[in-house]
Amino acid sequence: MIDKGTLAILLIFGIPFVAIAGGIFLKALKILKGDTSQQSKQRQAEETKLIQEIYQGLLRMEERVEALETILLDRERIGKERKATNETNF
Repeated sequence: MIDKGTLAILLIFGIPFVAIAGGIFLKALKILKGDTSQQSKQRQAEETKLIQEIYQGLLRMEERVEALETILLDRERIGKERKATNETNF
């Protein structure tokens, strides 16, 4: 059985050791995976460019939808005017 002094030392030094070992393990895994900061920056730049392209596409689509709404509302208004003109002629 472990005495209280040994247990206290294990807890005091064991927890930071596990945290440091875990950090080293994660860093080693990142190095082995090959994910360098340059690749990360390049990937982030590509993602930013893609998001900007999507945003620009959505703006163009919004303009087209507004144009179509205008066309449809104009046709509806013209149709109502013609109907009103035809009814007054009879």
